[in-house]
Amino acid sequence: MPGRPGDAQKYIDQITGYVLWGVGVLFLLAIVVGVGAIVAGRLFSMPHASRVGVISVVVVFVAAIAYLILPGMLTGLLGVGCI
Repeated sequence: MPGRPGDAQKYIDQITGYVLWGVGVLFLLAIVVGVGAIVAGRLFSMPHASRVGVISVVVVFVAAIAYLILPGMLTGLLGVGCI
């Protein structure tokens, strides 16, 4: 059964950590931009901007939920280890 070479797990964990932090920052940035669009739309009487801001925030929350659920589903379907 093939396995990871040497100390690869340490680097895999490090890269995974960077990716997780990056995705978290992108989620936070998207929420800030969405709320900013809502506020700017209300302030400058632009209903389209407010609507896009609300849709953006909803999409970010749906994406965050999918980000938490889909890896478990894929692991359940595909299993773990080398294919």
